[in-house]
Amino acid sequence: MCRIAGIASLIDVNDSLAGLEIMLDSLAHGGPDDAGTYIDDKVAFGHRRLAIIDLSSAGHQPMLTRDSQLIISFNGEIYNYQSLKKELELLGVVFNTKTDTEVILYAYQQWGVHAFDRLQGIFAFSLYDKKKNKVLLVRDHIGVKPLYYFLDNKELIFASEVRAFKALKPDWKENEDWKILFLAFGSIPHPATTLSNVFQLPPGSYLELQLTDFTSQVNYYYKANLHGPFITETHEFLKLMHDGVREAVQKNLISDAPLGIFLSGGIDSSLLTLLTDRIQEKVKTISINFEEASFDERPFQNLVVSNTQHVEHISHMLTEQTFWDQLDDVWRAMDQPSVDGVNSYFVSKCAREDGLKVVLSGLGADEIFGGYKSINRVKWLKRFHSIPFKRWIAGIIGHRRRAWNRLMFLTIPGAVGDYLFLRGIHTPDSIAKLLDIPEERVWQVLKKIIIESPDTNDDKEYASFLESNIYMSNQLLKDTDYMSMWHGLEVRVPFLDIELIKKVQMIKPTLRNKKGWPKYLLTASCDNILPHEIVFRKKNGFTFPFSLWMRNNADRIRSLLPVSDAANKLLNDFEKGRIHWSKCWSMAVIQQFGPSSVSRTLGNSQVAGVPARQD
Repeated sequence: MCRIAGIASLIDVNDSLAGLEIMLDSLAHGGPDDAGTYIDDKVAFGHRRLAIIDLSSAGHQPMLTRDSQLIISFNGEIYNYQSLKKELELLGVVFNTKTDTEVILYAYQQWGVHAFDRLQGIFAFSLYDKKKNKVLLVRDHIGVKPLYYFLDNKELIFASEVRAFKALKPDWKENEDWKILFLAFGSIPHPATTLSNVFQLPPGSYLELQLTDFTSQVNYYYKANLHGPFITETHEFLKLMHDGVREAVQKNLISDAPLGIFLSGGIDSSLLTLLTDRIQEKVKTISINFEEASFDERPFQNLVVSNTQHVEHISHMLTEQTFWDQLDDVWRAMDQPSVDGVNSYFVSKCAREDGLKVVLSGLGADEIFGGYKSINRVKWLKRFHSIPFKRWIAGIIGHRRRAWNRLMFLTIPGAVGDYLFLRGIHTPDSIAKLLDIPEERVWQVLKKIIIESPDTNDDKEYASFLESNIYMSNQLLKDTDYMSMWHGLEVRVPFLDIELIKKVQMIKPTLRNKKGWPKYLLTASCDNILPHEIVFRKKNGFTFPFSLWMRNNADRIRSLLPVSDAANKLLNDFEKGRIHWSKCWSMAVIQQFGPSSVSRTLGNSQVAGVPARQD
């Protein structure tokens, strides 16, 4: 797991090395073990390494094929690299290292862009094909690892984090719409970022740039199968799930560096812990707990650990004071604005301090197996869509009953309006007041967002699509990546293993959920592994006592907010219990971003202390 950056130019990049080094320095926190660059007259690739597989110097990047015609800068892990390596060796390929990076190079040399769909793992990489005179940017099937780029008719710039672009050009123009998007979604939806013309490469795709004339296109190598044929026999699909989950966990345990598990005590992390305990010895689990009794998950964590043989469990107590003491560093770690991510920051920090470089997370199970309440709320969308004059009704009734404000989101057609109705943070009228802009401008921005709705009539499959392709993709995965990599920690997500997801898609949608069974496919297929006290407990999620801590520190929160009547009213409404804490917190987050926040681009590179070197 690493950080990558690079520049390609139609003219000459020989004078771009200094800029590339600046970008790499801003990303040093994610690659403290090594650094490297490759540069010729057209392309400059950079790499910061967090060594996980083959810890030797043989894993140094950027990496070249033996004939120096292919160059790669790679961030991620390929879990099936050993089987691909054997296949390539039968075709006559001779390998020089034990790395998965070298396997990608020769897989592409052998199979071209068809190699990308054969990779099982989490990855984002750049490839320079000198023979074909082109550069490719590639991102994994689900979009676990990030990759951002700027492209015009003469220059391509790419990096693992948006902060690298700001480090390269401190005066980089701001995306004038990002605050509107953030206040509506709680994160910035794909493909936008806080910077103008800096975009995120879509999951399951690759950007192909021809260096001769700088023509480019983005192609998809992976599309989800939503149309069958489907398995309908219960015994058959539960066995498919049982085997698929176990195989996914086993693949994710490949590591030459210390590995552990985030254990919250919920279904997903408990299953990861119990399965891992059956597969390998010396399993270390990490938990964060709180002094506030209503957030205490230790009884469930202890229950899981008591059902294992090889687990060393470490529980950390996070206090309110520690949260406030660390908040400045949380802001620095936050690459893109989000109302979430603070929990990922602290659990990643604890895991790294406990000597781990790799952890497994249960992220993705709720989205894939239907663990959110929205799964059941989607059926009401059709009824609400039928209400006439939604925007007018929302404006009138919403003054007395705030929940009705959300109705106005349904005037935005398709998945965007549906998602914002279910999960939106601020409504357009509120956003306009907070940003002191015309409300119509907010509507114009939100209606420009395009999210292709899935071709399905199944409500629960549609809900899973919304949660996976908007909430998880735009918020959870990004938050987890930049918060963990800030601490030099790799987070793996077995429930988002592409082969497991393909197995889920083989099961008829109407059979994937069952009343009375939380995450039916997952829990019923592993019923002999998970204690029923875990399966049927009340769902809490990995949440912090934010609301309580914020109420206890109203003056601190006020100091984080902009000075305006709208922000003051927001805080007053929060203090009186009228609104959710995320509405107030979102304005605190906004204050940390913008033209004046150049210092965040520096990362903590002064700690890494690994000088880049040119190959």
